[in-house]
Amino acid sequence: MKPFDKESILQKYLRPSSQLLNDIVKIDGDILILGAGGKMGPALAKLAKDAINETKIQKQVIAASRFSDPAVWNDLNNYGITTIKADLLNEDDLKKLPETPNVIYLAGHKFGTTGNESYTWAMNTFLPGMVAQKFKQSNIVVFSSGNVYPLSPVTSGGITEDMPASPIGEYAQSCLGRERIFQYFSKKNNTPILIYRLNYANDVSYGVLLEIARSVYGEKEIDLTMGNVNVIWQGDANEIAIRSLLHCAVPAKMLNVTGPETISVRWIAGEFGKAFNKTPKFIGIEESNALLSNAAECFNLFGYPNISLKQMIELISHWVIEGGKIKEKPTHFQEREGKF
Repeated sequence: MKPFDKESILQKYLRPSSQLLNDIVKIDGDILILGAGGKMGPALAKLAKDAINETKIQKQVIAASRFSDPAVWNDLNNYGITTIKADLLNEDDLKKLPETPNVIYLAGHKFGTTGNESYTWAMNTFLPGMVAQKFKQSNIVVFSSGNVYPLSPVTSGGITEDMPASPIGEYAQSCLGRERIFQYFSKKNNTPILIYRLNYANDVSYGVLLEIARSVYGEKEIDLTMGNVNVIWQGDANEIAIRSLLHCAVPAKMLNVTGPETISVRWIAGEFGKAFNKTPKFIGIEESNALLSNAAECFNLFGYPNISLKQMIELISHWVIEGGKIKEKPTHFQEREGKF
């Protein structure tokens, strides 16, 4: 592979776009990110802060989370982001959060649902009611999941927002429950809300692309049963989340967020095979359906992603070869029975 400064390329891919800079000045007031300590929250908070700094506007980014990883808390503080340690399920902690005109809601529970279903439902449906009541005067962008949709034919182009949800398994059912609770309070309290159905965000440290890359590099078998996927660069997904604060509505607006392609898992593995000079190993045969979303409305509002599929594959290839730091948080994108 040709010389490639992966760290400088990564930082370039994380910079705010001109579209985000244009929109950040239109967002009236501070931005509160709930559940900011997870996979996407820290990068989302930094991106918002970078956009604010570049436009030289007066706006605060507030990140609230339990911050179980002290390093994340320290990093955000050092970045100039206001952090609040809070257990959102604790009513006293929730009440103490500052009234903020713009809220991005990332909190939720997925992995470990099987065997701990009650906690998943508490996080994904009870907490949303508490948050919707607390921030009834705010614009709220609510992170949800493409898992609320059923599997669809790979020839269909993915499911659009106007098609009915039909979640498979308790995790996905609780995600639909989260949406329904926010929809209810949007109407009840006249709260502008956008429900952000994401499927799947990718970074160098986690995501579907990284999982396939590591399997190819480690010469492990790749199950092709879920033979097609949608992916989007995490930086693009975070930009869309921030810009979505300008598109919250009553009743709540639904928005699919993903990349434009329906991508063959076999093809992705082949691309990483070329980069690693390895032959991918496969098991199973591609089914005729998969978990796929159609994000045409998202592109209509925000334009196409800034970082392409090929760019992601190239960066992740170098990241794997050079042993870049990763998060051991698998997506389980191959799960077809909804058991997380």
